[in-house]
Amino acid sequence: MNAEAKSSSLDTAKWVVVAILVGVGVYGNSYFADESLLYRVLALLALGLVGAFIALQTSHGAAFWVLTRESRTEIRKVVWPTRQETVQTTFIVLGFVLLTALLLWGLDSLLGWLVSLVIG
Repeated sequence: MNAEAKSSSLDTAKWVVVAILVGVGVYGNSYFADESLLYRVLALLALGLVGAFIALQTSHGAAFWVLTRESRTEIRKVVWPTRQETVQTTFIVLGFVLLTALLLWGLDSLLGWLVSLVIG
């Protein structure tokens, strides 16, 4: 429990450092607005990389990294549809959208006609 509390407080300190880096980046970008955009982008990228590195050292960051690696593994297992399957599915979806649009247009026209009969 003591090790967990120590890790938690160290994680909190790391997140505070990450928040400070984000704040420095936002403030620095507006403070140095007259400088070249290239230099500001490079500085923001450097701050972002340092912040990401520090964030990945926390327990939540490590869990996020594990999730990212597992997601890439799962993506490799996906069987993607062929071009023919994609085209056929697209035409089916377009057909149903067109059919639904026609049905809604017809219903709207019918209700509009009925309302005009009622209110004269």
